[in-house]
Amino acid sequence: MTLLDSRDAPRLPSRALLEVTNLTKHFVVRRGALGWSTGLVRAVDSVSFEIPAGSTLGLVGESGCGKTTTSKLILALEKPTAGSIRFEGRDVSTLGGEGERAYRRSVQAVFQDPFASLDPRMRVGTIVAEPLVINADLDAAGRRRRVAELLDLVGLPERAATLYPHEFSGGQRQRIAIARALALSPKLVVLDEPVSALDVSIRAQILNLLADLQQRLRVSYLFIAHDLAAVAHMSRTIAVMYLGKIVEVGDADAVRGAADRFRSPARRGDALGRGAEPARAARRLPLSPALPVRDAPLRDAGAGAAARERAAGRVPSLLISSAPAEGP
Repeated sequence: MTLLDSRDAPRLPSRALLEVTNLTKHFVVRRGALGWSTGLVRAVDSVSFEIPAGSTLGLVGESGCGKTTTSKLILALEKPTAGSIRFEGRDVSTLGGEGERAYRRSVQAVFQDPFASLDPRMRVGTIVAEPLVINADLDAAGRRRRVAELLDLVGLPERAATLYPHEFSGGQRQRIAIARALALSPKLVVLDEPVSALDVSIRAQILNLLADLQQRLRVSYLFIAHDLAAVAHMSRTIAVMYLGKIVEVGDADAVRGAADRFRSPARRGDALGRGAEPARAARRLPLSPALPVRDAPLRDAGAGAAARERAAGRVPSLLISSAPAEGP
């Protein structure tokens, strides 16, 4: 594995869905009574990568390295200082009017905190239907049918549409956020730390759900996280970001192995999921049930079983090594 300058980073095969070339974002630091510019924060510095259709690119790095700023640039929430973003061969910066609206429909996001990203004053049905109200030509009955389909797709019962976000667990709220992101049938979903705020026993369910949805819908993912184990589970290609640059790109096993060499012998294998049971090779985390039963109470199923599995030592080390949960 070779450390790379971002401008020389290897590219994936051509005909990529998303192609990012020398993407740069600098923030001006202003201080003093007159607000004079005193320096620059190089949040993203000449980053290049590609995401083929129907695949996942894992972007991993420590907090503050520029991962979220990169996602905001791709989502057109920030304007780049330099560089280009091409989607289906078209430069995003040159899109105007309808082209820009079509791009925003095709690229959706799932954020880290599922409670903060959902309006607490809106019922779930209204939250999931909001993109349809703005972007789709559907009547009220058509939107209700689409919402029911989306809730079923993410493993929630139809009656969930009548409830408010605070009536759900953290994992279920993230399922709602995923359903909303899929409402317009996007081609690319930016997943910005989608499981870091969830309990360890629930993370596997959400990762399995995302993998199943990708197989069914052929959607592409940009999976952003600081947890190398979660990124390696979701993606076969990983880009490592450090201080605004992509310093390493490679196969997930190779990047994981390179990180393993820098760990103490006592933590090798366990920290990065090496030596896990054969189920790990199937790229699926064996927590059951993976989705809640339709007629069961609205809470994430399998949490108690997962706790018993962990106590018995049968849960893959991928889960045990995950970063501490930041929320319920």
